[in-house]
Amino acid sequence: MSDHTHSAADDAWAALSERQPNGAVETPAQASSIFQRLSPGASDEGPQDLDLILDIPVTLSVELGRTRIPIKKVLQLAQGTVIELDAPAGEPMDVLVNGCLIAQGDVVVVNDRFGIRLTDIVTPGERMHRLSK
Repeated sequence: MSDHTHSAADDAWAALSERQPNGAVETPAQASSIFQRLSPGASDEGPQDLDLILDIPVTLSVELGRTRIPIKKVLQLAQGTVIELDAPAGEPMDVLVNGCLIAQGDVVVVNDRFGIRLTDIVTPGERMHRLSK
């Protein structure tokens, strides 16, 4: 690949892979500045080419609720077993991308398939705040 062109995306990935002095991990603020440079029109060099990452697959999941149970109970699970979750009925479901909360929404049925209608989107600032915890 001798015609590899250097781009802001290359700079961002390189910055993410660099270690901080004494092994420290980048802070969310540092990571945020990297991704802000990737946003369209974020630099004087013209529009950024985000097409490099737009086709990367991610896992989007909807979480109904959670519970903690001992392994003994997991081994006793059988068809028809009901497991109580911590989420109250009627509450919005969490929408996660690769395990990170990005939105909440209500369950809908469309053409005999479940779907989710987004009711609240987590802002990028809120996402960064959650990552820093």
